[in-house]
Amino acid sequence: MTDAIMETESGTARDALELEVTDFGPIVEAGIDLRPLTVFVGPSNTGKSWLAILIYALHRFFSSDAAFTLPSYWRFGGRGRAEAPPAAVDALREFTTRRESADSASGFLPSPVVDWIRNGVDASGVALGREILRCFGIDEIRALVRKGRRSGARIVLRRRVPRASARFAHVLTLAAGAAEFRAALPGEMPIWIDAVNIHEIERYVRTLEAEEKGSERRELFVRRAMNAVGNLVVPYLVDPLHLPAYYLPADRTGVMHAHSVVVSALIGSAPTAGLRPAARTPMLSGVLADFLEQLIEIDRPWRSRRRRARDLGARIEEAILLGSVNVDRSEAIDYPRFTYRPAGWKDALPLMNASSMVSELAPVVLYLRHMVGPGNVLIIEEPESHLHPAMQVEFTRQLAALVRSGVRVIVTTHSEWLLEELANVVRRSGLPGATRKGGTDGDQVALRSDQVGAWLFEPKMRPRGSVVREIHLDDSGLYPSGFDDVADALHNDWAEISSRIENGP
Repeated sequence: MTDAIMETESGTARDALELEVTDFGPIVEAGIDLRPLTVFVGPSNTGKSWLAILIYALHRFFSSDAAFTLPSYWRFGGRGRAEAPPAAVDALREFTTRRESADSASGFLPSPVVDWIRNGVDASGVALGREILRCFGIDEIRALVRKGRRSGARIVLRRRVPRASARFAHVLTLAAGAAEFRAALPGEMPIWIDAVNIHEIERYVRTLEAEEKGSERRELFVRRAMNAVGNLVVPYLVDPLHLPAYYLPADRTGVMHAHSVVVSALIGSAPTAGLRPAARTPMLSGVLADFLEQLIEIDRPWRSRRRRARDLGARIEEAILLGSVNVDRSEAIDYPRFTYRPAGWKDALPLMNASSMVSELAPVVLYLRHMVGPGNVLIIEEPESHLHPAMQVEFTRQLAALVRSGVRVIVTTHSEWLLEELANVVRRSGLPGATRKGGTDGDQVALRSDQVGAWLFEPKMRPRGSVVREIHLDDSGLYPSGFDDVADALHNDWAEISSRIENGP
């Protein structure tokens, strides 16, 4: 149920999570749904990166256990202890003993448990606000609100409940220096629990019967039982935001070249008591800080995922880089050094001596090799940077292959070539056997139209900011992004210049 293309028992695609944003950064209003391949396109300074970073922050919050510690109010929320409502514990005990078979339990979470969940969700606004601030690298909520708007920013998450007709709607409000999160949940929540999880919850619930009421040990097992339920409920609340996400920022080429210098400078500027006065270090955005940290630790055994038989990083090396990207860790200082070895070469080059195209795609290859796999989300800003148009087309095919492998992908782009090849990827799904096998012409991958979403960020003067709308394939089989308007204007300029040259001023 965590595949990139999740389906119900009937085989139809699930409703995607809908994200509505109002007065956030430069965005007046946006309405999108998160699909396996999501593309943001439009002029600069219209909020593409703002929305991408917001989505990353939401993934970070809802997927990371660091945001939900055991002392918290069940899985979400504040830091104080909270006695578990007896009605919720009794209802959970009854739910775990009422199952359809020995291998699973299904039905509706009873109202007392849903109320307990709702209280936890509603208490999580402060922590979620902190994570959003961290990812943007700012320290005040008001800096996230569109200029001139005193009412604050509003972020709404909507999705249909699997196996039911109800819809969840979660509202995050950023205003007056605080973040407030509210969830609208049905009175009873439909949920399906497999054998492993039902046995874990049953074990905690049975333990409660032997513990004295009000004891710290009993409260510990209550929290563990509720956390176990929370791990199952979160995908129902915010799917796919519960999936781990990785963000590759637009300035990754410079970071790849200078990451060792950047990290050394940050370490060197750290306050040292008794030696020199503390100096204020410029704040890094969370996406850049995460990128730096992941580069430093990318080949560690505890970070590396199990290698798959089909290495998508190797596909990019073979199809575009024509060589391999590697990590060499110095034993003296335990620090990674990135290299590129062209095909047929014996010796490798330091990455800083390779082409800008190689430096641009090196982190994509490394992330796919060591960190990102099926069920993860990869967000890439401007993947076309430093790529020849032919390579932009090929890389778009590789992105489609990632989606076919189970990785969800979000990109921001200014590339006409990327959008045109993406249109071909979608149209290719109409060929016989395309969606069944992934492609029809060798490695050319096909994706269905409901797996791909493209959104155009359009600047507006009144109100000042950008409005985001979905663009669909038009009659010519292309995504109408406005690139043709630029081409037409260039052609008209050429025609006027040619006419003036031929006929005189």
